[in-house]
Amino acid sequence: MAFLGFGLIGGSVARALRAAGPAALGSGDDSPLVLTGWSPTGDGPAAAVRDGVLDAAAPDPRSALDGARLVVLAGPVPACLALLDELAAEPRPALASDVVITDVASTKVALALRATALGLPYVGGHPMAGSDRAGYAASSADLFVDRPWVVVPGRDAIAAERVEALARAVGARPIRLSAAAHDQAVAGISHLPLVVAAALVEAVAGVPASPHTDWPDARAVAASGWRDMTRLARGDVAMGSGIVTTNAAAVAARIRDLMAVLEAWATELERPGGPDPAAVQGRLSDARAVLEASDR
Repeated sequence: MAFLGFGLIGGSVARALRAAGPAALGSGDDSPLVLTGWSPTGDGPAAAVRDGVLDAAAPDPRSALDGARLVVLAGPVPACLALLDELAAEPRPALASDVVITDVASTKVALALRATALGLPYVGGHPMAGSDRAGYAASSADLFVDRPWVVVPGRDAIAAERVEALARAVGARPIRLSAAAHDQAVAGISHLPLVVAAALVEAVAGVPASPHTDWPDARAVAASGWRDMTRLARGDVAMGSGIVTTNAAAVAARIRDLMAVLEAWATELERPGGPDPAAVQGRLSDARAVLEASDR
């Protein structure tokens, strides 16, 4: 296996595979599991070799491909798009005849369209797990245990099964979705929360060049609610930008849905004579009920 890009997610996949051993992939033979990695800085792969997680740190993407039957693109979406272009430009002998290219990026339509246009053997992947910390140093072998791992099949059923085997090998639960269904779903449960977290900071604290005058007082009394609601705004900025801009239409639609709901909340709170406590309680109760039903 070759990892092109090697941060939190790629590092966690490699750690989990190393801990599980080659049998976890269900290859049916006794071939050793050889893991190679490349990243633009080279820091993560070098550290992983020292840790015994990777067998080799490649000096460039082409070197990482030698003999790889599964290539994992493990960077932000724009980086994965650029890597697809680079892989398509490689002479075919540089890629194994039965190679499968997958990824762990957060949007799928743009990648699937690019891979199809380039004629690459691609199966989309997205492990639904992460952290507000970034880089190989933050990786963990148990990051994916019992977490969903979306698999977006291409034309080759066997290739999709190989990616599903990878998901199961690291403890995840593979779920098949189309690229469009995936992007629509994560726009609501992942990408909208990222934008909301950033917008909440902008609305309450302001921006560095123009902080709100009451922010020092608010910051002094901020507790776990503020911390939890703004956690996503502390994440990797380049990755977040890539996520939102490559799923822009779906995220914008979710934002407008939220704006309509917030407008209804504002109307209730500004009701002449004051808000109706029963109506407010009813809305809060309905939100909790929806969440509790989904937990069953």
